[in-house]
Amino acid sequence: MYAVIKTGGKQYKVASGDVILVEKLAAESGSISLTEVLMIGDGANITVGAPTVKGASVAAEVVDQVKADKVIIFKKNRRHNYRRKRGHRQKLTALKITGINAA
Repeated sequence: MYAVIKTGGKQYKVASGDVILVEKLAAESGSISLTEVLMIGDGANITVGAPTVKGASVAAEVVDQVKADKVIIFKKNRRHNYRRKRGHRQKLTALKITGINAA
């Protein structure tokens, strides 16, 4: 069984036992429930929500709060002595999917 969930403005296809990195969630540790389930599939049976599947949820456990690799932002205007270099590390939450609850 798998599900498509939405969190942080992005969509993720998950199955039980998967570990995914999503944009930072407020939960420190323990289990959380993701309720924005867009689709649930089980072999040939597919349930698509409009926009979400009613009563469906995905149970997950917060594994860790991590940072992504650094992304360098470099701006330059030639012949104007203009150079700016900045870095950014996105904060992420590692989730381990423990179960998918259909409606």
